[in-house]
Amino acid sequence: MTQTILIVDDHPSFRATARRVLEIEGFAVLGEATDGASAIIEVLRLAPDVVLLDVSLPDIDGFEVAARLREQGSLSAIVLTSSRDGADFGTLVADSPARGFVPKGELSGDAVRALVA
Repeated sequence: MTQTILIVDDHPSFRATARRVLEIEGFAVLGEATDGASAIIEVLRLAPDVVLLDVSLPDIDGFEVAARLREQGSLSAIVLTSSRDGADFGTLVADSPARGFVPKGELSGDAVRALVA
């Protein structure tokens, strides 16, 4: 079964690259969001299986977006991503409702699947 995914990132080039990689590797990309507020709206509207969520967004950071999605009842699996190393965030990733973290430079369908399986 094909998993659906929503890509949330404020950089158009990363969204385009992530879309290509994930579609080639079997995901169905339902849409994209460019900031935290639109991410919350789109996740609740589209109910994707997975949300690829950038930690650094222009309005609300990814950790807060993840928390708000859980508070609003979203069942989507959240995978955080950043150009920074996961260790830079200390316990924030583990303390969040996200399934885990994938560095942008290591994004692949297998990396996402390993966290949401």
